[in-house]
Amino acid sequence: MPKRKIRVLIAKPGLDGHDRGAKVIARALRDAGMEVIYTGIRQTPEAIVATAVQEDVDVVGMSILSGAHLELFPIVMEGLKNKGKADTLVVAGGIIPEEDIPAMRQMGIKEIFSPGTPTSDIVEYIRRESAAT
Repeated sequence: MPKRKIRVLIAKPGLDGHDRGAKVIARALRDAGMEVIYTGIRQTPEAIVATAVQEDVDVVGMSILSGAHLELFPIVMEGLKNKGKADTLVVAGGIIPEEDIPAMRQMGIKEIFSPGTPTSDIVEYIRRESAAT
C-alpha cells in the first residue's frame, strides 16, 4: 500500500504582508511530492491552528518577517496542544534573530530556517523528521 503524502501547512501569522519566501517554500514542498496548504497572508494564530486541525496536517511551517514571532508563535503552539495536535512538527522561517532561537526551540518549534536556506535542505528535513514522528 502506498505511503500517504506528507501534509504541510504553510502559514503567515500576523500583519506581515510579504509572502514571496513562503510561496517559494510551498512550491518546493509541493514539487517534492508533499500536499501543501497555504493560508495566505495576515493569519491569526487561532486561524492557523484551526486550519492545521481541519486539514489534519503533519507539519506546520510558519514564515514571519515582522518580528512578532515571540508573540504569535507561542499562541499557535498552545493552540495545537489544546486541540490534541501537540505532536505536529512545527518549523519556522524568516527574519528571526539568533538570540530568539533558544526561546523558539523551548516553545516546541523544532527547526528555524533563515533566509537563503536551500529549499532542498528544508524538503529533506521535513521528510526525515515527519517520518520520525
